[in-house]
Amino acid sequence: MGELLRSVWAEPRVAEPPPPDWRDRALVGAVVVLAIVEGLLRSDLISPGYSVAVALALAPTLWWRRSRPLSMVAIAFPVTGVAALLAGHEPELHTGAYLLILAFALFRWGSGRQVLAGSAIILAKICLSGAVGHLSLADMVLGAVVVFGAATLAVALRSRATLWVRGLEQAKLRERERLARDLHDTVAHHVSAMAIRAQAGIAVAPTRPEAAVDALQVIEAEATRALAEMRLMVHGLRHSTSTDELEPVDLAPSPGIADVARLASRAQPGPVVDVELLGDIQDIPSTVATAVFRLAQESVTNARRHARHATRIQVRVAADATSVRLRVSDDGDTSSIRSTAPGGFGIVGMTERAALLGGTCTAGAGPGQGWTVAVALPRHAPTG
Repeated sequence: MGELLRSVWAEPRVAEPPPPDWRDRALVGAVVVLAIVEGLLRSDLISPGYSVAVALALAPTLWWRRSRPLSMVAIAFPVTGVAALLAGHEPELHTGAYLLILAFALFRWGSGRQVLAGSAIILAKICLSGAVGHLSLADMVLGAVVVFGAATLAVALRSRATLWVRGLEQAKLRERERLARDLHDTVAHHVSAMAIRAQAGIAVAPTRPEAAVDALQVIEAEATRALAEMRLMVHGLRHSTSTDELEPVDLAPSPGIADVARLASRAQPGPVVDVELLGDIQDIPSTVATAVFRLAQESVTNARRHARHATRIQVRVAADATSVRLRVSDDGDTSSIRSTAPGGFGIVGMTERAALLGGTCTAGAGPGQGWTVAVALPRHAPTG
């Protein structure tokens, strides 16, 4: 029990809760209207003016329930307790049930310390009402159960959101690790080329000094490219953190744009994959070329797995002097996909890779039929 309390006590607040918006204004307005209407229509109220006044006075607490959950609980529940002592009975409006939203917000957005403090305030209010005779024992138990239900729902949603954020971070980390592996292969290639040319320059320097100068020029060009790749790696991965569950290292050479053609398939079961390569696909930096292949491969894999009733997948790569564009589309049935549904972790990783290279990646249902992934990368990735 002590360990559980220490764990709850150390729980931080939810980072960056959503700010108030039109829905919060609508909620506060609805509470105000319902409280007034209920006060006017109900004939069984002992003190309608008092009950309506308390409900209206505490309605604004809903506005700050996410940013200041403990403060709003510390205002609302003690105020209702003091008002009940002064009036001789609890507020009578059914609309007052909106206070449960404050309890929900406390467990959904508050820190562990705020949750414990707010829970103590709520329980103290319930016990005080029972002690002065405003609530029966059955009402006290029922009130505690209802608050516990709201708290349970809030904790469940909070845990789900935490797992989702953690999954997003892991997807980004995996994509950065794959990108670092590709960049390592590229830089190793440049360093190997420099070493070979340096050895050749040293060998011919006594007899052909001009060949040594040529070797130095090649080494300078390779060093510049390698430095650019290293800067890109540091720029893209400097916010990464280590992980204990890294994927097995792939020692195969990094693929390029020409390897996208290997994704074409007509003999395998499932949708036919057509690949089209357009424009100048030569001399594209290996970092960009490898990214295009990885994004195309991930898109085709996703289409094969998830495109319902798809018969064809089209992969199109177009390169010009400034950019490289990839478009992967299928003809699957998207009628059951919500247009506002968030992308999965695979889409998150693809977007992360494109962003690290200074490009963009978008995915969504097409205007007619099927799912489309569109990627745009600069031909020469940013270096710092």
